[in-house]
Order: sequence, then structure tokens, then C-alpha cells
Amino acid sequence: MITLTEAAAEAVKRTIEAENLPRETCLRVRVKGGGCSGLSYAMNFEPSPAEDDRKLEQDGVTVVVDPRSELYLAGTVLDYTSGLSGQGFVFRNPNAAGSCGCGKSFSA
Repeated sequence: MITLTEAAAEAVKRTIEAENLPRETCLRVRVKGGGCSGLSYAMNFEPSPAEDDRKLEQDGVTVVVDPRSELYLAGTVLDYTSGLSGQGFVFRNPNAAGSCGCGKSFSA
């Protein structure tokens, strides 16, 4: 499955609070076709998991992943960084054979 760093979990919780979403809101992480390298990451908030989702609770955040995306995301670490070059979520995916320069898409 996927793992969130403490920084990523805190960023998700801050966003849920800033957008006035219910505390039980889930973070959906998925892989979709597209991007420079063929596959890209997508994240959004959902009120509850789908019936066939894998669900993970970590540091007060519920993460849901559909079965197809789970194949590409196994072992992935989702981090949140901030610094001089900007801030945002970063995927560290051991299944990626290559990725584009922006880190938003990958090939498997």
C-alpha cells in the first residue's frame, strides 16, 4: 500500500480543516493514464471509501486506494516538502521505472 510521512499527514489534515471538510474525509490517491511519462498521480478528498477500496489509517488520516492503483502504488511513500524551490506533495515510488522532471508522472 502507500505510506504517508508525518509531514504529508499534517498537510492533509491542514487542508481538510482549511476547506471545512468533515474530519472523517478520506484522501483518495490513485494512478491514471496521462502525463509526460504515461501514468500520473491524482489525489482528491472523498466523504467515504468505495466498497472495493483498500483503506489505511495513518496519523489521523484515512487514505483510500482503488485496486488498480494499488498495483502501481505498492511501497510508495507520500511526503510533503516545503523550501526555497516550492512546496507540495512528493511521491517516492519504488515501482516507477522512470519519471518526468516535475515528478507528477511516471512509467512502470
